[in-house]
Amino acid sequence: MPNANEIGKGQAIKWNGDICLVLETQHRTPGNLRAFVQATLRSMRTGKSFVQRFNSNESLEVVPMSRKKYEFSYKDNSGYHFIDPTTYEDITFPEEFVAKVKNYLTENLACDIIFTDEKAADIEPPATVLLKVVESADGVRGDSANNVQKVAVLETGLQVQVPLFIKEGEMVKVSTTDGKYLSRA
Repeated sequence: MPNANEIGKGQAIKWNGDICLVLETQHRTPGNLRAFVQATLRSMRTGKSFVQRFNSNESLEVVPMSRKKYEFSYKDNSGYHFIDPTTYEDITFPEEFVAKVKNYLTENLACDIIFTDEKAADIEPPATVLLKVVESADGVRGDSANNVQKVAVLETGLQVQVPLFIKEGEMVKVSTTDGKYLSRA
């Protein structure tokens, strides 16, 4: 079993009888105290995130994980539906499970779904997505001071700051890591 200072982002560990996904780790050595690892974990059972400290030499049990490509199909009252493009197997997730990525999901968007112990643990969308601008105020001629931006509402409901030249109906590239506008498509 690896020590706490050997675990990293994206791994799954067994902690307090639950499987937790490691979202972030920091190795710290404060002043005259012993070194420790501070990890942000998300419980697979409850879906809640929390911060946990481990002694740097504490042994942790790593749980094997697998990734599988699925395409977002549609959303209805029962949840968000994803389909395996090779077997056409359908998986439905509740809104709480897809909360952090729901503003990037468009029809047929390929996502990685991470499984631990045959149970879905997380959804990773692509690094960037193309979304259509559905609502945006017109830029006023003369408002050309340095990097003036306006709010645009995209097809998924996501609101982003875009340059003044972006108009309704245009496609824009958005980063899924921070939700920011990258470029016009």
